[in-house]
Amino acid sequence: MKTDMFSTLVRYRSVQLAFVVLAIVVLLAVLGPLLAPFDPLEQNSSAILDGPSAAHWLGTDSVGRDVFSRVLSGSTVSVLSALQAVVVGFLLGVTPGFLSVYLGRGVEWFTLRLMDALITLPFLVFAVAMTALLGNGLTQAMFAVGILIAPAFYRVTRAAAMTVANSQYVEAAALMGATTRWIIVRHAVRKVAPAVGVTFATMTGASLVIVSSLTFLGIGVVPPDPTWGGLLAGGLQYLYQAPWSPVVPALLIVATVWALNALADAVRDASSAPRARTNTETKKVDHDVH
Repeated sequence: MKTDMFSTLVRYRSVQLAFVVLAIVVLLAVLGPLLAPFDPLEQNSSAILDGPSAAHWLGTDSVGRDVFSRVLSGSTVSVLSALQAVVVGFLLGVTPGFLSVYLGRGVEWFTLRLMDALITLPFLVFAVAMTALLGNGLTQAMFAVGILIAPAFYRVTRAAAMTVANSQYVEAAALMGATTRWIIVRHAVRKVAPAVGVTFATMTGASLVIVSSLTFLGIGVVPPDPTWGGLLAGGLQYLYQAPWSPVVPALLIVATVWALNALADAVRDASSAPRARTNTETKKVDHDVH
């Protein structure tokens, strides 16, 4: 089944391009600091706001630091912070989503009320409050963001798990003596995985935007540590003198979010294709019988 899903995905041109973009982003996140030609924190007063050149491919910033080196070094923090938020949301959302379906009304009521409360909290305000409470660090901010995106994972997991729980083959397995754990592992996880995968990709893109927004505002990262959002903010401050400065950070953010959303759309289409094909075949059989 996984092989069929992957073979279906790679047929999409958008997915092929998304894989290329994400591969570049992963390469930057893993090797970016090692590939940086200059120290991203090194200042050079004789090369302030210089344009792109052979020595400085993306020019220099307002204190003479190499922008290309700062983009490469900031990739690790930006990408890993977004992944941290998504992993927190995944753990806090998927597990309660399963439990709300299989552990009775009490767990269902409690988890639903908890997720409804989290939905009402504004993202940026809650993240700012958490950093003020726990300290100005990106880890604290991303933990707060992870808490706030947990309801998205919860609702998707719960909806998909309920569909599986109400299916006839699961009811038959329960009548045959199958345990709840066996049903979850054998049937529910496999059916829920595509929907959760779509949410994971979408929320990663959303988390990257949130990371960029927070670092754009100077929250979560202590200057002069580089991040994509911080570089975008710094470039916009000197847009008239160096109009090229914010281009690359902005393109990296936009391209990464687009690639994740394109991948999520493709996974959604690929996972719904077998279901549509099965419904078509069932209607054909019914028509032939009648």
